[in-house]
Amino acid sequence: MKICVAQTRPIKGCIKKNIKTHKEFIHVAVAEGTDIIVFPELSLTGYEPQLAKYLATTQDDRRFDDFQAMSDRHNITIGVGVPTQRNTDLLISMLIFQPHTFRQTYSKQILHFDELPYFIEGHKQTILAIEQKKVAPAICYESLQIEHAEDISKNSIDIYMASVAKPVKGIAKAFKHYPNIAKKYSMVVLMSNSVGPCDDFESGGQSAIWNKDGLRVGELNNTDEGLLIYDTNSRHCLEILMS
Repeated sequence: MKICVAQTRPIKGCIKKNIKTHKEFIHVAVAEGTDIIVFPELSLTGYEPQLAKYLATTQDDRRFDDFQAMSDRHNITIGVGVPTQRNTDLLISMLIFQPHTFRQTYSKQILHFDELPYFIEGHKQTILAIEQKKVAPAICYESLQIEHAEDISKNSIDIYMASVAKPVKGIAKAFKHYPNIAKKYSMVVLMSNSVGPCDDFESGGQSAIWNKDGLRVGELNNTDEGLLIYDTNSRHCLEILMS
């Protein structure tokens, strides 16, 4: 199985242009035979809580139809980040497109206190079945809380997908936590981070993948957009920088 981490530089609030970039990344991942690709937190809008109420949408937004078509055509699972709306409430979500399957929305269940004025928490964990592997998404802050990893581990998860928007100062904590949970729960952990301006900070990149032994098998730098593709069978990790 090949899993892919995307590291993107979102254009603030511009869903149309960010969709275009996502599609370019997906085409490259498809060419490498990838089974799943995950993008950073709120990748389609940028991490911009103050703009979320103007940008929030749902999984049925027709602007996302191309993602479903690409998933169907190339047999690839795609996870993208966007604020979603439930009645009058806003959530930080990952939209998940799987081949010939209804779209799913996974919403962040544990919010950082800075996010509470803007969003509510989700209440249901999504678990995906891909190539006979169990895959669990997590979104930024909750992926650093041991209770989240412990809870999903009860389902014998093989791959833990952390979609994040982390500043440089948050990377060190992530690089200590993720290998520990990878080894403790025997699961591959991947972190998809963005680069460039986000809200009131600069996102620090360094997207990475850890194997089941907690060893970091691949890492991108802190400035460039790119892809990491890890083959769980050969244990080879491919780095692709996007110009």
